[in-house]
Amino acid sequence: MYKISIIIPTYNAQNYLKKLLDEIKIQSLSDYELMIIDSSSRDKTVDIAKKYTDNVIVIPQNEFDHGGTRAKAAQLAKGEILVFLTQDALPYDAYTIENIVKVFENEKIGAAYGRQLSYDDTNLFGKHLRQFNYGEQSYIRSKKDIEKYGLKTAFLSDSFAAYKKSALENVGWFKDGLILGEDTYAGAKLILSGYSLAYVAEAKVYHSHSYTVGEEFKRYFDIGVFHQSESWILEEFGKAEGEGMKYIQSEINYLLANGAWYLLPEFFVRNAMKYTGYKLGQNYKKLPKWVIKKISMHHRWWDKKDSVS
Repeated sequence: MYKISIIIPTYNAQNYLKKLLDEIKIQSLSDYELMIIDSSSRDKTVDIAKKYTDNVIVIPQNEFDHGGTRAKAAQLAKGEILVFLTQDALPYDAYTIENIVKVFENEKIGAAYGRQLSYDDTNLFGKHLRQFNYGEQSYIRSKKDIEKYGLKTAFLSDSFAAYKKSALENVGWFKDGLILGEDTYAGAKLILSGYSLAYVAEAKVYHSHSYTVGEEFKRYFDIGVFHQSESWILEEFGKAEGEGMKYIQSEINYLLANGAWYLLPEFFVRNAMKYTGYKLGQNYKKLPKWVIKKISMHHRWWDKKDSVS
């Protein structure tokens, strides 16, 4: 079997980390390397991490980069299978890691992602997002699926994903300097290089958010920035709007099925704001810098972008 590395980027994670690392400790697979890469947390994150592993790497906060930090960890990792988890994800059971790693017995698989279940206190919009993106059926997608599934062909989520290290190296790792979307970037590169991506529904974690309307707007602004910056992805896989219409239809059905007709006004406002944010993000070059920083979820990224541009 492959040697496995479990990699967790952290920042001020003391409220999550002990629970997450306790769950990792009881996984059915015991032969793995655990690596924590921390962006100079100001709380007890590093102290907690050191109780579980000696492999704790601390980097300056201003050096954190969604893609670059993961690439650094991937290059340092000893495993041939690299399992990435975010600090706010939590394994569903003792077989979470084993189930996602098993899929790499198929040599064509370059990366895989698992199923994300919503936490109980997540709002209905957050719960629907998890249900829409992470269904009960596993599947494998490759280059031949682009015509049918478009951008969804390259879908991955680094909240819980695994990569074959050699495949990641072959496509140039994760890209530095992305505002977000390092998982989509890597997934697209892997698909176009002839690898397959697997969705493993049996490998489950809890991971969800209850974004406000304003947070959704900012998040979709950043997605628009990413798609504009990496325009080759939409050129190769197709535009994102088609998937958006399916999502809107699914969400309205979900709200009505849950008797939440009172949320319909918010539904319309929320989706209008997401679309507006996305379109503004795609046209960010026409906006003043001070406006961009106000409406971006990752506003500190723009300072870093300014310093290198």
